[in-house]
Amino acid sequence: VEDVAALTLSEDEPMAYITQTTLSVDDTHDIIAALEARFTDLEGPDTRDICYATQNRQSSVRDLSKLVDVILVVGATNSSNSNRLREIGSEVGVPSYLLADGSQLDPRWLQGAKTVGITAGASAPEVLVDDVIDALRRIGPVTVSVLPGREENIEFRLPAELTSRQPNVAHAIQER
Repeated sequence: VEDVAALTLSEDEPMAYITQTTLSVDDTHDIIAALEARFTDLEGPDTRDICYATQNRQSSVRDLSKLVDVILVVGATNSSNSNRLREIGSEVGVPSYLLADGSQLDPRWLQGAKTVGITAGASAPEVLVDDVIDALRRIGPVTVSVLPGREENIEFRLPAELTSRQPNVAHAIQER
């Protein structure tokens, strides 16, 4: 939002913006609102283009943070959405750590913790989450509870240009 205010462009200058699809709707809403308030000739994508999986994970971390003493986020250090999950946990006051797998678990992170929450970036495979759980088990007894997640019932459609050329493609994708 501060960057929008600092732009040295006139309010009627034609403007366009794009968003990083791994940002959540929450993360982009204020910036888009600032752009809309400042510029009269503005074009940008629909917020429905923002990654629903990222939005769901970020909402779930906020829910998880109310139940745990520590949050472990499984994901790569160069993953925007994994880093954002860790940031959200920290922002709400829960010590939160990013780790690629169980080998990076630092037992000091768990001192005084009774409940540990684990989440993962959108592209982190489940095997890495299992590896972190195994690393926790090497430190002490673990009981795993899975919280209900957000229902994801988004259906992606191919562009009309593709489906008109190959009518069976869209049908084949839906069956998978």
